Amino acid sequence: MSSTTAPVEDRAPSGRGRPRRGRGKRASSGDQRLAFWLITPTLIALLLVVGYPIVRAIVRSFYDDPIGGTPGFIGLRNYTDALTGSGSSEFWGALWVTVFFTVVSVAFEVVIGFAMAMVMHRAFRGRGLIRTSVLVPWAIPTAVTAVLWGWIFQPNGIVNHLIGQHIIWTGSEWPAKWAIIIADTWKTAPFIALLLLAGLQIIPDELYEAAKVDGAGPWRRFLEITLPLVKPALLVAVLFRMLDVLRIYDVPAILTHGANDTTTLSILVVQSAIGNLQAGYGSALSTLTFLFIFLCAFLFVKLLGTNVVQTQQKDVKR
Repeated sequence: MSSTTAPVEDRAPSGRGRPRRGRGKRASSGDQRLAFWLITPTLIALLLVVGYPIVRAIVRSFYDDPIGGTPGFIGLRNYTDALTGSGSSEFWGALWVTVFFTVVSVAFEVVIGFAMAMVMHRAFRGRGLIRTSVLVPWAIPTAVTAVLWGWIFQPNGIVNHLIGQHIIWTGSEWPAKWAIIIADTWKTAPFIALLLLAGLQIIPDELYEAAKVDGAGPWRRFLEITLPLVKPALLVAVLFRMLDVLRIYDVPAILTHGANDTTTLSILVVQSAIGNLQAGYGSALSTLTFLFIFLCAFLFVKLLGTNVVQTQQKDVKR
């Protein structure tokens, strides 16, 4: 006689060894509640520190600035004055100066930071010391950097001594602008280098070795391998620096005090709200500045960030 024996799996109790559906849902909901309560203090702090001042500034921008009286509601008059009225020349001039500083400074910082990152990425003796020394300018406070470069750009300072000229750097328009750009680039190029270095370190060495075998030279390897793979880190670095320079205040305020056509949007806001005691008009300017920076960030992420995501998805599918 032959007897058939049921497999062990068939003889096991029907409900044993199977995951319960409700247990996973309960654990997931519990984790969500825990995460919510963990981030609640941070959200409350952000609402108090960031949200309330923004809302207060927007509300205050709809009121006038009487001397010794109670502010009255005037609607959008402060905004129309800034855009098309009596203060339009100052606002659009400050906007142009801010955009100029942003484009030129970020361009220089990307080129210099990329070069610094490529050097720090190579394997050589003393690489750790080089990486540490490169980050020193980034560790110095911005106000200290501005004062330091103010001394360097003095008429009898080291810059004029090196170039053999007697230039009053903060005494005319273009020397003052280039002095601000040089100081800001020296300060923040290491930040770009640090982010790009992180992007370079995740590129596999096998790709470069395979390209060498195929006969690709250094320039082609840079264009075909380095630049496409480091593009996400590069866009993040450019975005951070763009947002930072669009609200630049410390360096031009200390070096030139906004003179010689170096008044940025942030300097104009401070001058209007504090210097001229126009809290309503200054609030309108700060709101316009906030909207402008938000629009720049939105367009940057929308136009370039989406391309990065799509490119990464295509690479994953391949």
